[in-house]
Amino acid sequence: MSLVDQLNATAFSAFGQDVMWSDMTGNLAGLAALALGWRRSIFTWPVQLLSGLILVAAYTAAQLGGGVGKQLLVVTVALWGWRQWQLGRRQSGDGQIVVRFATWPERAVLAIGTAVGTLVVGGLFSAFPDLSWNPWPDAYIFVGTLAAMFAQARGLVEFWFAWLLVDVVGVPLAFSSGLPFSGLVYVVYLFLVLWGLRDWWRRSRTADPRPVPEGATT
Repeated sequence: MSLVDQLNATAFSAFGQDVMWSDMTGNLAGLAALALGWRRSIFTWPVQLLSGLILVAAYTAAQLGGGVGKQLLVVTVALWGWRQWQLGRRQSGDGQIVVRFATWPERAVLAIGTAVGTLVVGGLFSAFPDLSWNPWPDAYIFVGTLAAMFAQARGLVEFWFAWLLVDVVGVPLAFSSGLPFSGLVYVVYLFLVLWGLRDWWRRSRTADPRPVPEGATT
């Protein structure tokens, strides 16, 4: 039996649905990565990378092409975010990333990029049904997750708002896709996101101002 087959084997059954090892371990790693992000630990990125690699197997089994593509991009963005936080730690006094609210231009880029990205990816999934059986919610989560990770890599408080918006669609989609453990983890994400949002919000008000990107306006 290959490693992929082992990951996609049933770990246990709950509520009439089988929970795969890949679904369970990948999402637990994702949950740990979010908690580490709240603590501003640089280990959030290697753990997120591991989560993405494992979840590729889970989404492949569920025939969610968008989910597979999302996790491959998650791995790529995790590598970039890891580098960004390594550089950011050298600029802060406590050896951790400095958090701040985004400038209005940055918020516009995030909002417009997410909207356009969702339309493009959703259109692609609709044109090629084999990529996803539920194209628009899949595309929304796909692009929303990347937007959240981009904001996290920049140390933006808006990272948590982006995760809240992903959660709204992620919970029902996971349950309807036969990934109940993913759905339960998304519910736990909600509480961690609210907690993390409060913590980063407070830190953004007390930390030393972080240099605004060149050419940006507040």
